[in-house]
Amino acid sequence: MGNRVSREDFEWVYTDQPHASRRQEILAKYPEIKSLMKPDSNLIWIVVLMILTQFVAFYLVKDLDWKWVLFWAYAFGSCINHSMTLAIHEVSHNSAFGHCKPMWNRWFGIFANLPIGVPYSVSFKRYHMDHHRYLGGDGIDVDIPTDFEGWFFCTTFRKFIWVILQPLFYAFRPLFINPKPISYLEIINTVIQVTFDVVIYYVLGIKSLVYMLAASLLGLGLHPISGHFIAEHYMFLKGHETYSYYGPLNLLTFNVGYHNEHHDFPNIPGKSLPLVRKIAAEYYESLPHYNSWIKVLYDFVMDDTISPYSRVKRHQKGSVVLE
Repeated sequence: MGNRVSREDFEWVYTDQPHASRRQEILAKYPEIKSLMKPDSNLIWIVVLMILTQFVAFYLVKDLDWKWVLFWAYAFGSCINHSMTLAIHEVSHNSAFGHCKPMWNRWFGIFANLPIGVPYSVSFKRYHMDHHRYLGGDGIDVDIPTDFEGWFFCTTFRKFIWVILQPLFYAFRPLFINPKPISYLEIINTVIQVTFDVVIYYVLGIKSLVYMLAASLLGLGLHPISGHFIAEHYMFLKGHETYSYYGPLNLLTFNVGYHNEHHDFPNIPGKSLPLVRKIAAEYYESLPHYNSWIKVLYDFVMDDTISPYSRVKRHQKGSVVLE
């Protein structure tokens, strides 16, 4: 169904990613930005509150009819769980306890992982650091779709299905693009998460467990917040591989929408990224950006020039040090 997209390959470039050079230029002009490179202690309490909120929700849905379990999973739980994945994103940058306490951040990430239902935090950290260091790197950056995704999801209907299935592609894509040996922390993350899921099942029942897992699956698929997956790096305008979003959903997503600012300064917590934009306004105001993630999702599905192939890729130069 729908016209076939015109793009048949990724956008291959032979230049370095723009973020490192822009970071150096901005810091030379505005050295005070370095003062923003510090942990966000409020992140800890926000995550704890979100986890407690989901624990209450697990209890409240345990005796509901199935239709209401799924309704609340999408209407409420999906927002909490998607937001929690972005809290884990913050923690992966050591924004909770700082770079001097890396293991505190890893353990806190495992704790934040609990209401998501699927072990995720430790693996995400390993691959996300590669995404920052080698943005668009062929065979390295697993944020880039596979060739199969670009080839197959090439019509309006297929792209719609791809959006729904995004969490599955993000989960399995690393196994095909950049598989890594399992670390002991990933094993610990998995054991703790499976144990938690079993406890939820035996204490509260199958409906609470389904609510938790459905909230993650639905919240990371066809959902307004999921527009950030596409908005961040899909090339809607030729020559631009990173885009920021300045709409209200940043309030639920730890300012992940400030994505140019984030890639320029990954050591600055999300809460301070608006200050980066304010201080170095001339560097960001002229860059293309979005005000609606819903519109991004609509345009991705309906625009015949956009597909999973609409990503900038580069062959990495020099030595590669993976996380």
